Amino acid sequence: MLTAALLFATAGLAHRDLSRSTSLVVFQWLLLIPLVWRRRAPLAVFGVMAAVAFLQWLAGAPLPADVALLIALYTVAAHSSRLRTLSAVAVLELGSLLASLTWATHGRTTQSFIALSAMVIAAAVTGVNVRTRRAYLAALEDRAGRLERERDQQAQLAVAGERARIAREMHDIVTHNLSVMVALADGAVFAQERHPEKAAAAMRQVSGTGRQAITDMRRFLGVLRADEPDALRHPMPGIAQLEPLAEQVRAAGLPTRLSVSGNPAAATAAAQLTVYRLVQEALTNTLKHAPAGTRAEVRVRCSPDSVRVDVTDDGPAATASADASSTASGHGTGHGHGIPGMRERAAAYGGQLDAGPRPDGGWRVSAVLTLNPPQDEDGAL
Repeated sequence: MLTAALLFATAGLAHRDLSRSTSLVVFQWLLLIPLVWRRRAPLAVFGVMAAVAFLQWLAGAPLPADVALLIALYTVAAHSSRLRTLSAVAVLELGSLLASLTWATHGRTTQSFIALSAMVIAAAVTGVNVRTRRAYLAALEDRAGRLERERDQQAQLAVAGERARIAREMHDIVTHNLSVMVALADGAVFAQERHPEKAAAAMRQVSGTGRQAITDMRRFLGVLRADEPDALRHPMPGIAQLEPLAEQVRAAGLPTRLSVSGNPAAATAAAQLTVYRLVQEALTNTLKHAPAGTRAEVRVRCSPDSVRVDVTDDGPAATASADASSTASGHGTGHGHGIPGMRERAAAYGGQLDAGPRPDGGWRVSAVLTLNPPQDEDGAL
């Protein structure tokens, strides 16, 4: 469209000269037709047009179609590098000088050259500005795309983290209570003939443990759902609930001694929940894997900066070694969430969890939770 418009416009301005000379018509077409390919090969098109303009200068035939050189220069500046743009400007400046020296009226050579140079510079600057703006917009689009991808990745990581947290909570709640219920039910079966009253008590304990599991599930779902009315009435368990937990595993057949020292109030509710889950999982593993007659001990030491948790049992060394491979993965399947989930809970508070057999027999789980992360001299984390 632009080429056709220039053909008609310049032909109208120079129709008298074009009607008298066939060579001027040839120069007219050779100066304008290459503009059709200016975006595909801007520097090549400019070179062809500059060569035609030089032949035109040699022939001594100025034409209005020479304005096409400014369009070619603009295209080079808009689509090519700065070095190529400067080269094209230099070529066109030389052409402006030759044209001014040859065709300017007497005494107006300098004014003509200045006017032509201004048009050359204006075309080049306009093209450079367009190229810079395009690059800026492309950079903005690329940045927006990267930010969108990062946002999607963050959302996926958040979903994966939330799924992992839910899996840990569900594992701790369901596995512990089911292990206790199974142990109580087995005890009731053995006691039903000789000690029916103990069997009845065990079954009542099974019922109570089931209700506790339902309460824990409602509490957990209440935290996940903002519209759950019972969420505030069922706070998440903490260090104060370790004694009921110990009573529960004692009733299931695992004698457990609990010792809590220091002030638990220094720990946040989330940290206390982590302590409770660590102890719960460790006792559940002992209840599931340790032989009859095993005793467990839980020690929780609270300080203003940390909480240390130690859960040990006195099972036989051979049993502890045999259970090491199964317990280390959580439930003896190699794909459980037990020990890995405990490590993740401890890592959330900058701590590490050690789990393994004791030298003198039994099993040990030890973790230290950092309540106040260390700061640098400026007080930044």
